[in-house]
Amino acid sequence: MQTVLGTILDPAADKTLMTTLTVTLAMQNMIPMPLAIIILGRDVLLSLSAFYIRYTSLPSPKTFSRYWDFSIPSAEVHPTGISKINTFLQLALMGTTTISPILPLDLGYTLPALQVIVGTTTIWSGLSYIFTKDAVRVLSNRKPSQKPPS
Repeated sequence: MQTVLGTILDPAADKTLMTTLTVTLAMQNMIPMPLAIIILGRDVLLSLSAFYIRYTSLPSPKTFSRYWDFSIPSAEVHPTGISKINTFLQLALMGTTTISPILPLDLGYTLPALQVIVGTTTIWSGLSYIFTKDAVRVLSNRKPSQKPPS
């Protein structure tokens, strides 16, 4: 069942997992630092944008308790197609990188290629939220029966 809280917690859990994996693998020098910065930077910018959109779209009065009251929906964020592909590719990269030391295969060309693809889709995904018309929809605080002001 989809709830307002669920639409917040599910992406937050994904971001927590991806952040933990990215930081851990970067600290172990298993993924390049520039790639880690791209992945983490996108997530930080999207999170800050979400906080800003929540604040600007929240109907008055804008109080701290109303800001965190998820029964008051103010905006919807819909993942873009490239964002879903990017999440899959990031998880594939993190999983492959994590198990690569114990695999009997040489991934000498595969991992760097996957890293470039993930870096590209991560940037593309971040930009898609800016340029995709339906990615973010501010909900109106008018009731459906009300007519717009003339």
